[in-house]
Amino acid sequence: MILRNITRVFITVFFLVFSSLSFADSNSPTSQVKSTVDDILLTLKDKALDTPTRREKIRALVNSRFYFRAMSQRTLARNWKKASPEQQKEFVSLFSNLLENTYIGRIEAYTDERIDYLREKNKSPKRSVVYTHIVTKSADIPINYKLAKKGDQWLIYDVVIEEVSLISNYRSSYAEIIKKDGMDALLAKMKEKLKTADAS
Repeated sequence: MILRNITRVFITVFFLVFSSLSFADSNSPTSQVKSTVDDILLTLKDKALDTPTRREKIRALVNSRFYFRAMSQRTLARNWKKASPEQQKEFVSLFSNLLENTYIGRIEAYTDERIDYLREKNKSPKRSVVYTHIVTKSADIPINYKLAKKGDQWLIYDVVIEEVSLISNYRSSYAEIIKKDGMDALLAKMKEKLKTADAS
């Protein structure tokens, strides 16, 4: 339940935060994320697109901004090196699809909220954290986005919501499954979840 709630907040606030910001530096982490969200907004508003086409366009945009391999490595932690190259490849594919599906489902229900941008802190030339605050009718929620620079792109590899890391939550949940039943069992559960989502 905690993991589900954290994920729900994450995918909602990611979209809301960066759609409300404006930055002059086009190379900054925030401005690059904002550019992606602006494109998503335009896609959502395009009445000429049918649902499957719109979702594919949004999926491509999301895929361009999230560092799924890095997210996968951090999620599996020490289990990443224990997995075979084939298992690693399959996990990245399944994990990215699960996150994309959840994210797309949430942004299609996008509603306006007040967002406060706090600051952006560069940990190193290739690491940055964007600090934000979402203000809802019932709560004020601090959100930190961790980004890594790959080439000239800033990519999201983790989100910290109220001091709780999204990746850490997945890591804990997946580690239990791997410890009990093994890597192949985790992959099977992820496939089943995707199949259920596709059928709904």
